[in-house]
Amino acid sequence: MSTIPTHPRFISLEGGEGAGKSTALASLREALQRHGHDVVLTREPGGTPLAEQIRALMLDNREALRGEVEAEPLAAETELLLVFAARAQHVRQVVLPALERGAFVVSDRFTDSSYAYQGDGRGLDPDWIAELERRAVGLRPGLTLLLDLDVREGRARTSGRDLWPDRIESEQDEFFERVRAGFRRRAEAEPERFRVIDASRSPAEVGAAVAAAVEAFLAEQGR
Repeated sequence: MSTIPTHPRFISLEGGEGAGKSTALASLREALQRHGHDVVLTREPGGTPLAEQIRALMLDNREALRGEVEAEPLAAETELLLVFAARAQHVRQVVLPALERGAFVVSDRFTDSSYAYQGDGRGLDPDWIAELERRAVGLRPGLTLLLDLDVREGRARTSGRDLWPDRIESEQDEFFERVRAGFRRRAEAEPERFRVIDASRSPAEVGAAVAAAVEAFLAEQGR
């Protein structure tokens, strides 16, 4: 059991490529707003001007990188540290202030993605990730919705979506299979925090499932 505290007004949305997080985020925000809650919608890596710059470095954004920097390979360890640098800034500048004033914070990805992408995907030591989480973040969502989708279906959905796929999107199916397995293991290990949503269904059905999960969570919390 993790000693890192969770916050009941902090919700994260996780999932692989093509899982439909944008539609799900809209449904999640609407469900919270129906109950009169102030909602801060944010994303990772990113969420602040500085963290967005770190995101550009990590994902090889062609608008941000030039010359030798654009051509230099990014080590897996560097990628992980960049993610946590952005996350530390995000938590202190956006997440904690919003929670302190009573808002709900909904984040498109959070630390579970580091365990799945850099841990399972890249093969980095999960104990190192846990130490970074403890020292640099110190917070977990009270609810995490995992949009689970077959890798090939997700890749088919995103095919041709971006003219210049970023570093993560350019990975092979085997990488994303490891990522999906990592997410599923985390959901199985923390059933009190995770709700797994079948993302193979239509956007409307996924949105309804997300809204239902949020409604049930709010009822459990007495909100």
